[in-house]
Formats: sequence, structure tokens, C-alpha cells
Amino acid sequence: MTRRAARLTAALLISAGLAACSGGGSGMGSAGSATSAPGGNRQAQPRVEERRETIWDVFSDRRNPNDTVAVNKYLWNASLDVLNFLPIQSIDPFTGVIVTGYGTPPGGGRSYRATIKVSDPALDARALKVSLQGAGGAAVAPDTVRAVEDAILTRARQLRVRDRNL
Repeated sequence: MTRRAARLTAALLISAGLAACSGGGSGMGSAGSATSAPGGNRQAQPRVEERRETIWDVFSDRRNPNDTVAVNKYLWNASLDVLNFLPIQSIDPFTGVIVTGYGTPPGGGRSYRATIKVSDPALDARALKVSLQGAGGAAVAPDTVRAVEDAILTRARQLRVRDRNL
């Protein structure tokens, strides 16, 4: 008899656990059901779509691709750190574009304007595009652009190393 009681108890516990995971309610007052008004008339409630959650939702990838940012945070922050002397005109972390206004670097006499695009979540030189423009639309030497890119990449690596040491 005790074996039978143990099996019955185990079956009840399992079924209660499964019922708790099903996400269904008792049906009283749920959306889309008819309820009785104080005068005895039945009114139809508007149907509201409910998203049922189950244990299997943990294993599925239901992220909205529009909510994720595909930009490397180290390149992004390093770009802002290295070019902090330039005023920011517009910034869009979802596309990875930073547009700055004209500013003069410390110790320099010529003003520059920069557009930075971080196009990949990888910490890689190919993910970084820097465009510099001198005052009045003047072209900037490729060596200067390369030096700015190298400074941003170096700072990004420093930021990553610092995060790993935490």
C-alpha cells in the first residue's frame, strides 16, 4: 500500500508541476471571456493576445534583430576617447556612425572634422573606418588618418584588457 501511495503522490506532484508550467489560468476573468455585469447582462471583453511562456522559451533565440547593436563597444568607446577634442554633431550606435564637428587637436594648429564608422562587432581593424576632413574641405594626408585609426585601435585593445582584468 505504501508503494501505491508513493506512486500516486509522485504522479500528483508531476502533474501539478506540469500544470504550473503551462501558463494557463483558471479561466476566471481571462481575456476574451464573457463576464457578467452587475445587471446580469453578459458583456464580451476585448480579446487581448497574451504571449505564453514555457520552459522551452529559455532555449529559443527570440530576440528582435532591431534591438541588438552590432557595434564593437571597445572600438566605439575608444573612438570617443581618442577624438574627445572634437565636438560631436551626431551619433548613432545602431548604425555605428559618429560624426563630429571641427576641432583643433591638442598641440596642433589645424582644425579637423571626423566621421567614424564601426561596422562590425569584432575588435578588428576592418571594422573601423575613419574619415578626416580639414578646414574648408581640405584633404587630409593618409598618414594622419592612419595614425588616428592606430590610436583608436590601440585604445580599444587597452579597454578590452582592462575589462578582462576585472
